[in-house]
Amino acid sequence: MGRQVRAEVTRESVLQGAATIFVRDGYADANLGDIIEEAGVTKGALYFHFGSKEELARGVIDSGYLRFEAAAESKMDRRSPALETLIDLSVLHVDMSETDSVVRAMFRLLVEIGDYQGTEHRPYEIWQNNLQELAARAAEEGDLGEDVDVHAVSLLLLEQAMGARIMANALKATERLAEQTGAMWRMILPALVPANKLEYFRQFVERRLRLQS
Repeated sequence: MGRQVRAEVTRESVLQGAATIFVRDGYADANLGDIIEEAGVTKGALYFHFGSKEELARGVIDSGYLRFEAAAESKMDRRSPALETLIDLSVLHVDMSETDSVVRAMFRLLVEIGDYQGTEHRPYEIWQNNLQELAARAAEEGDLGEDVDVHAVSLLLLEQAMGARIMANALKATERLAEQTGAMWRMILPALVPANKLEYFRQFVERRLRLQS
């Protein structure tokens, strides 16, 4: 049992070290030597757990996905209005990207690797389905306009989150993700929400962003 625990600790150290380097250098430029140094492990220890840089990157994706999903599940409480949950999830995406290097690396690697071969989970499909379920519930709760397409809303939110991240990385302005998320909600809420509920949800967005900052 002690050997198994040590192996898990080593694996986690490798994933943390790899996440740091993947965030810093990107997948293409990441060097296994730098990852070994950052993780504080031997070359043999790294290869015991991961046979290649690609396998390691996919391990980071899987680990980051599970971390994000665990946090997201805590937000997806059916006692809360679904539109509030959608807003909370968009803020969680920003918050965990800032505070959890494995989650941040996961988001970057999903774009840079671009497929799921060898990866345990299919994050985009799962996230889109979850967002669509929440959007459908928000419509049932009367928080979306009657003419709002819940499928289009779920895709828009996912596209905004990932697109904003790509642009933030490209422009070296990841600190602006919260600002961009707030701007997105301010622009789309009038098109989504009945007029009598618009001010409430505007204020809800601002409160959540203040808490995040």
